[in-house]
Amino acid sequence: MLIPQGYAVCEETIKGSRFLTELFLISSQAEVREIIKSQKQKYADATHVCHAFIAGTSAEVMGMSDDGEPGGTAGRPMLDVLKGRGVTNILVTVTRWFGGTLLGTGGLVHAYGNGVKNVLDKASFEEYVEKRPFSFKCDYQQYQAIKKLSENFTLYDVTEDFAELVSVKGQIAAQNHEEFKNSVFDRTNGSVRFEQ
Repeated sequence: MLIPQGYAVCEETIKGSRFLTELFLISSQAEVREIIKSQKQKYADATHVCHAFIAGTSAEVMGMSDDGEPGGTAGRPMLDVLKGRGVTNILVTVTRWFGGTLLGTGGLVHAYGNGVKNVLDKASFEEYVEKRPFSFKCDYQQYQAIKKLSENFTLYDVTEDFAELVSVKGQIAAQNHEEFKNSVFDRTNGSVRFEQ
């Protein structure tokens, strides 16, 4: 599974209708609702704000909306493109401003599907890794030992705060969490424990 590394956008005009396709990294269905609500407010002058999303570790949560377009001409082709790319934690919205010329059902399916293909081609992705947070405090000597030890692991979003003790927070792949926790514990003779 791939997840987007951030926001991407592309735009196309077809027979006078303007299609603005935007891609968002999401982590929950609640986040999808917030973004859709914000998109509809931001583009209040648009005719339609259609969307499709996939979320979850194994892409188990999916949804879509035609937002007033004929049934199956917007959300379904958008979702099909997402499913075909093996992505998760992604929301794509296509905002349409009607240009006066009807595209027909085939034209709509093509326009919405193509918008998603184009924005996916512009976006950058990384392999999805389920992560778990960790945090601990240690003295400066222990910090040096743990720093050396942590070179054996891939850590994400690490922040270090140097005060009387060193506070370290970050994330690690869920499958390596226990091993890292036990290694820190062993390396410091049991004096540094992960905080809950």
